[in-house]
Amino acid sequence: MGPKSIIGLAGTLIVLLLVSSSAYIIPETHRGVLLRFGELIETGIPAGLHFKVPVIDEVRQFDGRVLTMDLPARQYLTVEKKPLDVDSYIAWRIEDVDTFYRATGGSEFRAQDLLLSRVDNGLRNEFGVRTMHEVVSGQRDELMASLTQQVNQTSVSEFGIRVLDIRIKAVELPEQVRENVYRRMATEREKLAQEYRSRGREAAEGIRADADRQRTVILAEAFSKSEQLRGEGDGKAAQIYADAYTEDAEFFSFYRSLSAYQNAFATKDDIMVIDSEGDFMKYMKDPQGAK
Repeated sequence: MGPKSIIGLAGTLIVLLLVSSSAYIIPETHRGVLLRFGELIETGIPAGLHFKVPVIDEVRQFDGRVLTMDLPARQYLTVEKKPLDVDSYIAWRIEDVDTFYRATGGSEFRAQDLLLSRVDNGLRNEFGVRTMHEVVSGQRDELMASLTQQVNQTSVSEFGIRVLDIRIKAVELPEQVRENVYRRMATEREKLAQEYRSRGREAAEGIRADADRQRTVILAEAFSKSEQLRGEGDGKAAQIYADAYTEDAEFFSFYRSLSAYQNAFATKDDIMVIDSEGDFMKYMKDPQGAK
């Protein structure tokens, strides 16, 4: 290879090197700015193929998509001076590349710090004019919309950043407060349970007393009825005995004597001292009962 060929090849390589170092591509998802000796000369460079002066110019690219940032959990006071631990996040996007670069130097971390400061102050202010109920459930959407609008008023003009959404992921009581609340709730529930138990015992005593009263009344009525029936039965039995005695007094006397003998001589060990001439023995001596 001759000297001319070497020179030509070297020239070609130099040209290719210059072309490659002067051309740059901005992806569809990004936007760029062009710096010359550190001075901003072009902003908002769209996606596509572009050229710059090698060595002298520098290109900085920034993500133009929607970005999210989780905020560290912070504690805020409501209008009732009740502390709440709040966990939230921000959805944001670079709106103006020129303003963004001038305000943050092109650093997303710097941009996040600036947004964090604005959102933190905004949350503190919004919580400070609302009650716990309004923050937790009643007016959360209104709070988020108001805060997003407030932050956007400064972030777009000062930082070139548009805040698309600010959302609260969780609102909780501080650990110590939660424990106190749980203890108070447990005490209230125990008090309520004791009240229900007392009412139950009172109702049970009333039911038992009424049952005992009804039992006493039923037993008394049953005893009265049984005594009445027994009296009627005894009366009828006496009437039957009387009628039977009237019809055949001798047979009735004989039957009564037999029953007396059966009861008197129920066992062999029974010993009786009886006057043989008495009326008790008359049917033993004579079945006709003659004396």
